[in-house]
Amino acid sequence: MSWTITPAHIDGLARGAAVLGTGGGGDPYIGALLARQALASGDVTVVGLDEVPDDALVLFVAMMGAPTVMVEKLPSLAEVIEPVKALSVHLGRPVTHIACAEVGGVNSTIPIAAAAALGLPLVDADGMGRAFPELQMVLPTLYGVTASPLAFSDEKGNTGVLQTADNSWTERIARVACVEMGCSVMISGFSMSGTAARESLVSGSLTRCIEIGQRITDAREAKTDPVDAVVDLLGGRELFDGKVVDVHRATTTGFARGRARIDGDAGATLTLQFQNEHLVAEADGAVLATTPDLIMVLDGESGEPITTEGLRYGQRVRVIAAPADERWHSEAALAMVGPGYFGYDMAAHRYDGSISTGTASAGVAA
Repeated sequence: MSWTITPAHIDGLARGAAVLGTGGGGDPYIGALLARQALASGDVTVVGLDEVPDDALVLFVAMMGAPTVMVEKLPSLAEVIEPVKALSVHLGRPVTHIACAEVGGVNSTIPIAAAAALGLPLVDADGMGRAFPELQMVLPTLYGVTASPLAFSDEKGNTGVLQTADNSWTERIARVACVEMGCSVMISGFSMSGTAARESLVSGSLTRCIEIGQRITDAREAKTDPVDAVVDLLGGRELFDGKVVDVHRATTTGFARGRARIDGDAGATLTLQFQNEHLVAEADGAVLATTPDLIMVLDGESGEPITTEGLRYGQRVRVIAAPADERWHSEAALAMVGPGYFGYDMAAHRYDGSISTGTASAGVAA
């Protein structure tokens, strides 16, 4: 059933997306500003996957780059819609629907801005059910959907369209362009039919973000624990409670890479490793959870999600973990987003500490 996004939805949606963003996806506040600006000219109709026609042309719209850069390099609305317009010309047909590549941080609200500015419906779905750092790391890749042609644009007026051999090459070439263009660009790609969208996307993502945001708000108003409310809703568990005592973070090759150390009251220490998003959580040498499951840092009292660029010394935080879409635990998916891909010599640990066997069902890339 279709519904309408209005400015009243934006705060809750952005907060929920920041939770699912697992520390990455960009500052949701910036995306919320863009979305409100675009919604000033009209609300956006949101449609479910079952309402998208088979012959639709669905495009992802997103920010590519290091979230740390976007804090100071604010995108404009013109920059957001330019890749969509360029890709429509390249493909020789009108775009019919906009979708989120990831339901994390700014990349959940930038598509709202694009849909509003272009007068197009937005699909209540996304490409991963969380956020990941590299462009090819979406479920459509596992179903043979190609990232290219991929359009990109920057704040200087530069626009380009890439045609590449496969999705990994799209990431490699686009990342070089992204770095040269200031470490953040707006992109549009992964053109797919309604049939392909229904097969490969995660359904109900925007609705879920709003629900998460509302749970946090309701818990605060009821003076109950908002972190527990999020854990319960996501079916996850709390990994650690403590104070941030050290953060090492650097913007390299277009990513925000680093680690954070959190000390608990009983002398235990949790270490988080991240590349835009949190990838590994270890406590005193024991692996508690890894990508592809979700590792999230929330303010210890308010439940407010904290991004990797927002981590600061002295913050009292609670770290939680929750299950990813089960398709991320297939053998092909783990090869693309498991800890081994990021250089960690360890098996993929699920949110509950068990080892992923790589036997989940997923599509097969063409």
